[in-house]
Amino acid sequence: MKLVIAEKPSVAAAIAAVLGATDRRSGYYEGNGYLVSWCIGHLISFADAAAYNEQYRKWNYEDLPIIPQEWQYIVSSGKEQQFSIVKDLMHRADVSEVVNSCDAGREGELIFRFVYEQAGCQKPFSRLWISSMEESAIREGFSNLKDGRSYDRLYQSALCRAKADWLIGINATRLFSILYHKTLNVGRVQTPTLDMLVKRDYAISSFQKEKYHVVRLNMGGVTALSEKQFDAAAAQQMKTACEKSQAVCVSVKREKKTANPPKLFDLTALQREANRLYGFTAKQTLDYAQTLYEKRLLTYPRTDSSYITSDMQRSAEELITGLYGLLPYMQGVELSPSLARVTDNGKVTDHHAILPTAEFVEKGFVMLTEGEKKLLSLVCCKTLCAAHVPYEYEAVTAAFECGGYPFTAKGRTTLCEGWRQIDRLFRATVKGSQDGDEAEPDAAALPPITEGQTYTDAAAELTEHYTQPPAAYTEDTLLSAMERAGAEDAPEDAERKGLGTTATRAGIIEKLIAAGFMERKGRKLTATKDGYNLVAVLPEALTSPQLTAEWETRLTGIAKGTENAADFMRSIEEMAAGIVKTYSHISEDKAKLFTPQREAIGTCPRCGESVYEGKKNYYCGNRKCSFVMWKNDKFFEQRKKAFTKTIAAALLKDGKVKVKGMHSTKTGGTFDGVVLLADTGGKYVNYRVEQKK
Repeated sequence: MKLVIAEKPSVAAAIAAVLGATDRRSGYYEGNGYLVSWCIGHLISFADAAAYNEQYRKWNYEDLPIIPQEWQYIVSSGKEQQFSIVKDLMHRADVSEVVNSCDAGREGELIFRFVYEQAGCQKPFSRLWISSMEESAIREGFSNLKDGRSYDRLYQSALCRAKADWLIGINATRLFSILYHKTLNVGRVQTPTLDMLVKRDYAISSFQKEKYHVVRLNMGGVTALSEKQFDAAAAQQMKTACEKSQAVCVSVKREKKTANPPKLFDLTALQREANRLYGFTAKQTLDYAQTLYEKRLLTYPRTDSSYITSDMQRSAEELITGLYGLLPYMQGVELSPSLARVTDNGKVTDHHAILPTAEFVEKGFVMLTEGEKKLLSLVCCKTLCAAHVPYEYEAVTAAFECGGYPFTAKGRTTLCEGWRQIDRLFRATVKGSQDGDEAEPDAAALPPITEGQTYTDAAAELTEHYTQPPAAYTEDTLLSAMERAGAEDAPEDAERKGLGTTATRAGIIEKLIAAGFMERKGRKLTATKDGYNLVAVLPEALTSPQLTAEWETRLTGIAKGTENAADFMRSIEEMAAGIVKTYSHISEDKAKLFTPQREAIGTCPRCGESVYEGKKNYYCGNRKCSFVMWKNDKFFEQRKKAFTKTIAAALLKDGKVKVKGMHSTKTGGTFDGVVLLADTGGKYVNYRVEQKK
């Protein structure tokens, strides 16, 4: 009997169906000589610091750095039952071999090995290494199982990455949280992401706009532009000179150009485009995609590949033909689908690109939420575009001279609309689309122009413009920046490039927002004051994506056998210890850097100091003063009115406030009245309703 361990329940179900393990049991499938179970992601994780020493429950500088000598592991919370099932299956007497069928990649290797080691299994294991869940790929993979031990170096690489993140994360987080009296989560990925945001915000706030002018020549259907002129007098001089001269075409350049169809979606590209088109956050897109995947209408979404494998090409092209009837805008569009451009086995690692499924072709958009429909429609459009022919056009650049100054006119003539026809038709169906940077806007076609042609009636116009600051990050552009960060410094064959992975980037953004270091303002993402301060106090090694690039270079070397795992871990331990030693203390002023700024809502009637809002009250900032107004005061509760900051501020300013809709305990109705602050200087502050005279 062979025991097959997959990473996720859905993958286990697909493998079990192919292997004939059709009997569903609690936590696994059985049949045809196979047991097929799954891990639900990470079943095993590193133990918390307190597992090494009880004193680590409290955060003290004296305990740093925390560097385990013997690493300890725990079963991930909420996954105890599944681990118990997998462990029991591994130790079943009739199981002679285990097959690691977790995702084909570094993290998949780690997930399986953690379970194998923690379960105390010593049975031989083999490795299923496939990138497609097509039935033919699964069958071929099982007919060519690899020796599991041949992936030991990949496992060491994964283990080193996980340990390094734990060591730097826990020591840096505790260190800076202790120093600044606030929980400051520091991570190899989220901190450089925040740094990018801070730098962009600073570039915007410090931007000094400059005025410039452009002279426009209008020549009967042709508009030519001068270069930017930052000198207003020079621009006016150019305009005056043109008004007295004729324009001459000095050259015409015509180029036939081709824009190839876009690639298929990986998760990051899908998140970016859904943000541009619909305003979805990265997390919303991932949630919608995950739901569609679980409904079997979309392929696995957490993928970093925009390609499919050769064994999938034919079935994917047949699937595309089935999409026509589900998409009204495709009626009349001629398309002979070909996915040859996006078929490359070498560019598919853990999972292939995101595609609609054959089940979706059968079921369509029935019973889907509006968000799910939008996302699936976007995936369908991208799939169709990828299978179409290139967009071909002729680009025309005409150079003119007028009054001794150069001018340029550009135009474009479409020769074959190709994939852009589908893209255009789809976008026309999207209400309120705010996507301003699709492909690139078309320049109008220029009328016939010949070299040497003169224009005696050219009209010159002077227009005023200003240079623009960099655009604030949106989820679209931040995801793109995360994907590219440090990539140029990582080795070509590094398994991971950029900050985070396609599956984790949305979570990184949400963590930074939840921690109060980043905030959403409409579609824009900006750093908060705490975000600025955190980046300012951390060493550059922790805020630069260079750290990730360096790690990936060395981790790739470990996987290849050219780098020593022990040497890598020794350098990480030295780094953690070095950070702790360097930042042993800070000044009192710096220690107050993250103290929340209190906003005074009024003046204390007893001592004249400022009054501030707390969670449960409005209190005097003078510790010796006992003045406090409680939000749950019976006076307001009996009258069924919330004691708001607005009411409190008015009472402090004028001693009274008009309140509408107060509940009357006598009549049971409501009434409007003036509430007076009747403070007698005692332990509690009193209030009363002003009696009409």
